[in-house]
Formats: sequence, structure tokens, C-alpha cells
Amino acid sequence: MKVRVNEEKCRGCKYCIRVCPAKAIAMGPAGKAQIGAKCVGCGACVDLCMVGAIEEE
Repeated sequence: MKVRVNEEKCRGCKYCIRVCPAKAIAMGPAGKAQIGAKCVGCGACVDLCMVGAIEEE
């Protein structure tokens, strides 16, 4: 599964960083989550994002 961050919804809470088993998420310069190349497509971030900012592509 490919995922992306909807920057309009992202609050910069960093919860997704803590739940990502692949350590593929980091904060970008705008204070929003960014998903990197290490993403394995497990969907943990999609299921656990409290504001629905991480979505399937």
C-alpha cells in the first residue's frame, strides 16, 4: 500500500513517527509529517492517525 500525508489535515503531533515500525516518517520543514522511502506499506500510520491526515494513495 502506498500512503501520503494530507498536509492540510496534519497537525504535526508526531504520533505517526512513534507508531511507524519502519521508522519511515519524519517531520518536514513546515512541521508536517513526511513519509520516506523506507515505508513498507504496512498501514499502521493510516489506521492510527488521529486526524486522518495519512491516506492511501
